[in-house]
Amino acid sequence: MATLREKQIGALRQMLNLNEPESKSIAPEPVWKILIYDRYGQDIISPLLTVKELREMGVTLHVQLHSPRDPIPDVPAVYFCMPSTENLNRINQDLQKNVYDVYHLNFISPLSRQKLEDLAEAALQANAVANIHKVFDQYLNFITLEDDMFMLRHAQNSDSISYYAINRGEIKDTEMESITDAIVDGLFSVFATLGTVPIVRSPRGNAAEMVAEKLDKKLRENLRDARSNLFLMDTAQAGNFSFQRPLLIILDRDMDMATPLHHTWTYQALAHDVLDLALNRVEIEEVPSGDKASGARPKPRVYDLDNKDAFWASHKGSPFVTVAEAIQEELEHYRSSEEEVKRLKAATGLDTDSDVALTMMTDNTAKLTLAVNSLPQMLAKKRLIDMHTTIATAILNAIKSRHLDILFEYEEKILAGSTLDKPLIEILSDPKTGTPEDKLRLFLIYYICCDSLSEAEFDNYALILQTAGCNLQPLYCIKRWKAFPKMAASPNQYAGGGTKTVSMFSKLVSKGSSFVMEGVKNLVVKRHNLPVTRIVDQLMESRGCDDYRYFDPKQLRTVDPVKNKAVTNEAIVFVVGGGNYIEYQNLVDYAKVCSHL
Repeated sequence: MATLREKQIGALRQMLNLNEPESKSIAPEPVWKILIYDRYGQDIISPLLTVKELREMGVTLHVQLHSPRDPIPDVPAVYFCMPSTENLNRINQDLQKNVYDVYHLNFISPLSRQKLEDLAEAALQANAVANIHKVFDQYLNFITLEDDMFMLRHAQNSDSISYYAINRGEIKDTEMESITDAIVDGLFSVFATLGTVPIVRSPRGNAAEMVAEKLDKKLRENLRDARSNLFLMDTAQAGNFSFQRPLLIILDRDMDMATPLHHTWTYQALAHDVLDLALNRVEIEEVPSGDKASGARPKPRVYDLDNKDAFWASHKGSPFVTVAEAIQEELEHYRSSEEEVKRLKAATGLDTDSDVALTMMTDNTAKLTLAVNSLPQMLAKKRLIDMHTTIATAILNAIKSRHLDILFEYEEKILAGSTLDKPLIEILSDPKTGTPEDKLRLFLIYYICCDSLSEAEFDNYALILQTAGCNLQPLYCIKRWKAFPKMAASPNQYAGGGTKTVSMFSKLVSKGSSFVMEGVKNLVVKRHNLPVTRIVDQLMESRGCDDYRYFDPKQLRTVDPVKNKAVTNEAIVFVVGGGNYIEYQNLVDYAKVCSHL
């Protein structure tokens, strides 16, 4: 079955093919076109399609909707944007100025009836009705980062649907409605793209339940609309058998506040935490190799990290130590291959420019031919090794400067309920350990997991954190959060975690290593299920989950979850208030060991 990533790429490719299905036979010459997108559209396309792939689909130019644009005749213009008033006004301006001859308007979320009528009126006034060839609702209001991972947060709405936006004290009912509507719109887009209707489960009495109720209603309305039903194929193929449909588990961030604060130890999560990995890209300040001697200023360089990169695909979920070792092994393998090519060239005279060498090149051995033919792949591999060396070195520098290995180990012990090597106050008071934010994260995890902290002890810790330069607002926010019933984590909620330190990095401190790992602990993380994974496990097995709401949009009446004990083999997990790479990787690891998933 196609993944969500493949489905979204397919939808984008069809859109760029002027909303015509792509030919399965010999690819015809593409229709040359211009792609105009807003920031939302750019965020959706960026992790999925490269500039090279866009060109192969006939996109000769891709520009921002609100940037200055000169008229370009005889070329179709494909618009991909949100149906906002601001965007529609700009499209109306393009129609009036006759910027393009042909318009294909694609809206990320559905265009309302009123806005469609306004657009038609504007086209009529601009005498451009014949120029608008197609208007499509694409239902693509989500960003796919992995085959099995998506998010609804765009750079433009990161604050509007954040945990803070949902839980701030002064939020109005209308604002909460707007937030939940935005989340429902994104989730509906996900399932419209997948072409399947999920069974929905959610806890009671929080924002997750509000989202589940609204999504259930939206799915029901679409299923009963004969003219615009987006799930006709799903209804025809799967019927109402629940085991053939995915389980959408909508959770609330309040179910576990410690994990998002936790310093992590895996490659992808560290890249996100330390290097601000966003839309599968990291930006690193580095001095060009030729300018290092002159003391030039570092320049930002962007690196793409996605599953087309075999090393990233294999190691993004691995502990950082394993990644560093793997990079070193890849580098050594490349060097040995390079030396072998040089040796063969020298043995046959191919390292000279003589005519004899050229003659010998045509008569060389199969082994040398294979080696020379592999040079492009070797160079590509070398570029990947260099990239991951740069990224891993930047992460390693942060680990060393902030003592992230110590923080991670202490947090694991706190979450597992183990005894700490030294008092927490010593770490919080140590100016060399972590930034003020690192210290605050460490204490918040301790505070969340501790049931026996007195008011006097709390005030003492607050004073220490304030002295260390911490912003105490999050601390008092968590204090209020703990005061709510059923919010605070029970001491055994995170049981099963922890770390152990094994022998230091023998491979990595060897002569010629790219990484100097002395002083960094080699931590081996014990496998355990995080709270979100445990909830998913219970709901997948239909056990111990009677407190969770059950919604089946295909059923005419609400189904009693107690009577419906069907076990499903596919789940999609969404956290209202934000998930994280730690939970994502934990779910991926859980799915690998579950035979029924």
